[in-house]
Amino acid sequence: MPTIAVFTKNRTNPAYTAARLGADRVAARLGARIAHYVPDRPDDLAEQKALVKRAIAERPDAVVFVPVHATAMSGSVRKLNAAGIPTVNYLNRLAEGRFVTYVGSDDYRLARDIAAYLFQRIGGKGDIVIIEGIPGAVTSQERLRGFRDAARDSPGIRIAASRVADYQRETARRVTADLLAGLPRVDGILCANDVMALGAIEALEAAGRRVPLVGVNAIPEAIAAIRSGRLLATVDFDAMAISSIATEAAIRHLRGERVPAEIMLPVRIVDATNYQPWDKPFEERQCPRWEDVVKER
Repeated sequence: MPTIAVFTKNRTNPAYTAARLGADRVAARLGARIAHYVPDRPDDLAEQKALVKRAIAERPDAVVFVPVHATAMSGSVRKLNAAGIPTVNYLNRLAEGRFVTYVGSDDYRLARDIAAYLFQRIGGKGDIVIIEGIPGAVTSQERLRGFRDAARDSPGIRIAASRVADYQRETARRVTADLLAGLPRVDGILCANDVMALGAIEALEAAGRRVPLVGVNAIPEAIAAIRSGRLLATVDFDAMAISSIATEAAIRHLRGERVPAEIMLPVRIVDATNYQPWDKPFEERQCPRWEDVVKER
């Protein structure tokens, strides 16, 4: 039975809980064993480097890897390559290293799409606040770029402030509270993930203000917030689906099967008109079939 080492960035973001669940499901179905490697401190660079060293010593048959930083984990990936361990990069694309494949979604495009959705819903004009993720994370960099480009292409939109909240709920709540205290007018909030959107909602409610805001990930609590009218929309950047396909790619590679060099999963905006397919806990959601995602060419 092959062992797949699956790296996730933290235990605080439900999206990574879903990613681990997706990997576990695929391994159980295909006869593999999963070893999870997760920093105790969320997104901690030194811890993830140490976890890579530990994984190399424990000699898994393959690695499914999401880096906590866009560039600082390149040295660790080179060590995986030097050890001859096949590695699948997923969720956050790395520019350096040799990989079986990359599995993810288009962060820039989804950010532009959800920003355009928000701008349309507020009439194409207004002051916008951006709540950013971790500066070193590829997803945060690409989503911020998408938000800014969408605003640039919308003459009536002004970015009043942009603040880092590290993809953490409590940080987003505190950052948003500080922004609200200094900004008498906020017409919309763009959050780079749902966890931060939930923190921003808490800050808004504590301040007695209602501002349309959007997130990314379609986690169950965000869907509940859409259902109750507290969140305008999210995007189904589906970490469970991406992780399940990445894990299956690693297993198929070990079996000697051909795996595409890149596998990109589509995303959809989720709002009050279409949230029902996502209106269930992760345990009740289905992982995609390989055949439905990877089309033979």
